[in-house]
Amino acid sequence: MKVSALKKIMLFIPALLLWGSAIEISNSSTSARAATTTHASNIAQNIAPFNYDKYAIVLSQYVNDRGLVNYEELKQKRQILDDFNAAIGAVSPAAYQSWTDNAKIAFLINAYNSLTLQSIIDNYPTKSIRNIPGVWKIRKFNVAGQQMTLDQIEHQILRKEFNQPKIHVALVCAANSCPFLRREPFTAEKLDAQLDDQSQTFLAQTNNFRIDRPNNRVYLSSIFKWFGEDFEPTYGQSENIQGLNNKETAVINYVSQYLSAEDRQYLMQGGYDVKYSNYDWSLNEM
Repeated sequence: MKVSALKKIMLFIPALLLWGSAIEISNSSTSARAATTTHASNIAQNIAPFNYDKYAIVLSQYVNDRGLVNYEELKQKRQILDDFNAAIGAVSPAAYQSWTDNAKIAFLINAYNSLTLQSIIDNYPTKSIRNIPGVWKIRKFNVAGQQMTLDQIEHQILRKEFNQPKIHVALVCAANSCPFLRREPFTAEKLDAQLDDQSQTFLAQTNNFRIDRPNNRVYLSSIFKWFGEDFEPTYGQSENIQGLNNKETAVINYVSQYLSAEDRQYLMQGGYDVKYSNYDWSLNEM
C-alpha cells in the first residue's frame, strides 16, 4: 500500500509543476499587458494637444477686433485667465518635448501673451507696461514645469531654438505699437496661416510699414530695428538690395511678400532710405 501511494504522489507532482508554470506565465502576461497599457497611456498623454479653450474665451470676451484689451473687466473676472496660466505651468517637460516645433511655438506665443495679460491686471491701472518693475526680466512664471521670465520665453527659447521670425508679429507686449492681440489662440495646425495673417494685419498699419515715395523713404516698425537679424536666415540674400544692409534687405524681403506688385517692385529696386517709426508704449486698452 505504501509503494502504491508513493507512485500516485510521484505521478501527481508533474501535474502540479505544470499548473504552477501556467499560473506564472499567466501572471507575467498580465503584468506585461498592464505595463504596455500604462506606457501607451503615458505616450498618448504626452502627445495630446494642449487645451486652449479657456484662453479662447478670454480672447473672445475681452479683446476687440483692433487687438485692444478691456483690462478693467478682465481684472474683475480674472479666474478663467488664472486657470489657463496655471495649466501652462502644469505641462510636464516630457509632454512639451514630445510636441512638434509648431506646437511648441504656438504654446510659447500663447504663454507669453497670456502671462503678459496677467502682468497687466496684477498691476492695473497702469498707463504702460514699462511702469511695472521687472516685468520682463524679474517676474517669473511657471511654464511647462520651469520658472521663466517673459524675456526668457522670447529671447532664450523662441528666438534661439526656432527659426521663425514671424513670432515678432505675434508676441504682444501690451503696447499700442505692438502687433494686435489675436482674438483666437495660436495652434500647431493653423500656425503658419495665423502668422501670415498676423503679418498682413501688422504691415497694413502705417506706423509699421509705409512707403514715402516723394522723399524716397520706407518707414518700418521699430520691431524690425530691434529684431531684424532674426529675419536674415530665412529672408536674407547673397547680394543686398541697393543701399540696404543685411538686416534691412532681409526685412524688406519678408515685408514684400505681403504687398502689391507695384510696392514690391519699388522695394526691390532699392535706392531709398529706411527709417524706423517711434514706438508707442502706452497701454493697448479699450
